[in-house]
Amino acid sequence: MKVLVPVKRAIDYNVKARVKADHTGVDLANVKMSMNPFCEIAVEEAVRQQEKGTVSEVLAVSIGPIQAQDTIRTAMAIGADRGLLLQTDLDPQPLAVAKLLKAIVDEEKPDLVIMGKQAIDGDNNAAGQMLAGLLDWPQATFASKIEISGKTATVTREVDGGLQTIEVTLPAVITVDLRLNEPRYASLPNIMKAKKKPLEVRDAASLSVDMAPRLRVVTVTEPPKREAGVKVADAAELAAKFKAAGLL
Repeated sequence: MKVLVPVKRAIDYNVKARVKADHTGVDLANVKMSMNPFCEIAVEEAVRQQEKGTVSEVLAVSIGPIQAQDTIRTAMAIGADRGLLLQTDLDPQPLAVAKLLKAIVDEEKPDLVIMGKQAIDGDNNAAGQMLAGLLDWPQATFASKIEISGKTATVTREVDGGLQTIEVTLPAVITVDLRLNEPRYASLPNIMKAKKKPLEVRDAASLSVDMAPRLRVVTVTEPPKREAGVKVADAAELAAKFKAAGLL
C-alpha cells in the first residue's frame, strides 16, 4: 500500500507572527519556518502504519518555494521513503492545493492520502475535503485514531459531541487531528539518511492546474489587546458587578 502525505512549510509554531506595516499579510522576512505541526502528525502516522506492515511506501509531497525541500527532508528523516516538491513562488489557496494534489494522486496512484486537518498559517481546514471531492474518494476528517485492515480504514474522529467512529473504503483521504500521535524526534543518523533519499523537484506550473486565487485578502490586522482583569473581594462583589453589567 502506498500512502501520499502532503506537508506544508509554515511559520514555526513557536514564532509570534507579525503583520506587515501595510496590513496586506503576515511578515515572513527573517522568520523561522518549519513543517506544519498537523502535517508532521500525518507523516508520523504514515510511518507508524509502515512499521506495522500495512504500508509499503510513504511519499511526502510539498507545494511551495525551493526552501520547502527542507520540509520534505524533515519528513524523510521521520521515515518517509521519498519526496516530491511542486515548486512555486505563489501561495496557493486550498482549491489550488487540492487540484495540484489530485494531479499527483492521478500519477502516483496511492491507496491512501493522510494529511493534516489544517495549516496553522491560513487555518482554512479545506484542502483535504476539497481533494476528496475532486477525487470522488471517501473522506474521514479530524482523525484521532486510525486502524487499517485490508481495503478498509476505521477512523475515530473528534467531533463537537465527543468521538465518532466510521469506516471508509480505500482509496480514501484522511485528515489528522492533534491527539492522533506524538511525532518522533528526527535523530541525526536519520537526518543524514534523509539526504540520500530521492527528492524530485518539479515546476507546479507543469501540471497545467489553474492556481488562480478565488479569495482576496482585504486587510490583515493583529487581534486587539486584552484589557486587564479586575480583582474582587468576594462572590457578592462579583455578582454585583455582573448585575451592573446586565449579565445577571
